[in-house]
Amino acid sequence: MHNSVNQPLKPNQQIQSRGDNHANKKLNNTLRTSIKLCLGALVATALLGTSGIAFAAYPDRPIKLIVPYPPGGAGDQMGRAIGDRLGKALGQPVVVENKPGASTCIAATHVAKSKPDGYTLLLGSNSSMVLNPMLYKNTIQYQAEDFDIVSIVTEMPILAVMNPEVPANTIAELSALTQANPDKLNFASIGIGNPLHLANELLNERANIKMTHVPYNGSAPALASVMANDTQLMVDGIISSLPLIKDNRLKPLAVMSSERLDVLPDVPTVAESGFPGFRAATWFGVSTPKGTPAEIQAQFNTKLNEIMQDQAFADPLIKLGMVIQKPRSLEDLAQYVDQDRTTWSKVIEDNQFALD
Repeated sequence: MHNSVNQPLKPNQQIQSRGDNHANKKLNNTLRTSIKLCLGALVATALLGTSGIAFAAYPDRPIKLIVPYPPGGAGDQMGRAIGDRLGKALGQPVVVENKPGASTCIAATHVAKSKPDGYTLLLGSNSSMVLNPMLYKNTIQYQAEDFDIVSIVTEMPILAVMNPEVPANTIAELSALTQANPDKLNFASIGIGNPLHLANELLNERANIKMTHVPYNGSAPALASVMANDTQLMVDGIISSLPLIKDNRLKPLAVMSSERLDVLPDVPTVAESGFPGFRAATWFGVSTPKGTPAEIQAQFNTKLNEIMQDQAFADPLIKLGMVIQKPRSLEDLAQYVDQDRTTWSKVIEDNQFALD
């Protein structure tokens, strides 16, 4: 029997063997490359999620915070404080861009139409997020559903103030006075549909206060009318009212927040004055365009909750008259805004307010 095991390979067989080894090495390299590419694709897919935005790289450039107020005011100062701290927390600058006008609609419209990639934020409020879509149904170019709120940072306390000569020191006394003198007492506002105006309407409804609304073009002339006794009552923010209260040019009637204010500890809340559950406030927070990846929204929520608990951040805003809010989850924020929307939609519908 011929035994080929120990027989030397013929020249053409040696060449073929070396060719097979080369082919095997090439095949192995190709397989290794394919495996690496597949693993890379799997990792990329996990990072991209459904949005197609690589969260792992976020943020890799500056972020814009659109502020609906002109430079220098309390709203602008708050936006810049938030932007400064948020930028440090995220490792990229947060650049404030002021877009005032049209009762915050200009800024809100800009953000609503921005790419939902986490690089454009809105310093939102109950005006932009809740009231305007209900008041300007036929004219504004955005809806409440165009945003996701990721933080409510502050509230500006509001309160009912009166001319000191009005012979009423409680809400019940004011209600009785207005019913005994129909069409003789007036309340001022800084414009129809403004949050302060709607809060006054809510107070009138709950406490059966009968007064005529006199709108003014701004806070200064409205407050001047109350101090001159041309109008007798106004709901105003603590920032502008407090100095006038301290000078005895205005008389505080009740605070509309859920708790008394440290700066006015003797002034009761509306709820304490016989109207349980009453609460009204102007709040400010940060919103993203609808469709911003959930991972990025969660990152904003976490960082802003941490920032709000930093006393160095809070103290300057407290001095402006703001109240720093407790940290809330994204789910709690959505519920908070929905409750706010329910409250004000009833006031708007009951009074048939519609602005064009």
